[in-house]
Amino acid sequence: MKKTIDHIGVAVRNIEDTIRFYENVLGAKLIDRYRSDAKGVESEIAIMEVDGARTELLAPTNNDTSPIARFIKQKGKGVHHIAYRVDDLDAAIEELKPKGIRILEDSLRVNKHGRRLIYLNPADTEGTIIEYCDYPDGEKI
Repeated sequence: MKKTIDHIGVAVRNIEDTIRFYENVLGAKLIDRYRSDAKGVESEIAIMEVDGARTELLAPTNNDTSPIARFIKQKGKGVHHIAYRVDDLDAAIEELKPKGIRILEDSLRVNKHGRRLIYLNPADTEGTIIEYCDYPDGEKI
């Protein structure tokens, strides 16, 4: 199955400062900004775009339970995950099984923009957090 990079997720401590950096230094455009209080997300998200390439800035909104807060405590701010867009998320998940790649089933969700996503188990991906996603209702914003 074809896979293309959809976006890079970056864990940040201060979303305002990071947005300004992306706009002023990289010439990025802020595409959207929202807060997700869903269990397992608990982050403020800013979608930045530079010449068609997207970066999601992820700032924790709950320092006790947010996975982004946990990530920053363990590894510091920086690249959190790489998201690959697939044509069919369900089929892509099935392709992983015979390869012995596990998914984090509790991470399966649909975001505000209709993107279905799931994370692969980093224990099976050489430590990199990888997201698979699709857009069953059309194109991404």
